[in-house]
Amino acid sequence: MKNKTDLKGLSAEALKEQLTAEKAQGQQLRFAHAISPLENPARLKANRKNVARLLTEQTRRNNEQATNPAQ
Repeated sequence: MKNKTDLKGLSAEALKEQLTAEKAQGQQLRFAHAISPLENPARLKANRKNVARLLTEQTRRNNEQATNPAQ
């Protein structure tokens, strides 16, 4: 996962694509874990945190855009 500074450098479309990919990966991990235990179940937690980081950045941009519509 990219760190905070890398997330700020992403375009809105790239951020949305990465969010979609992370959500899909999380779903695959949960399905795989339901069938048989994962070798590293901490990946589930890391994936949730990555999705949260992406959503936070997306929300921050939306709020920034709403408060500064002229820019």
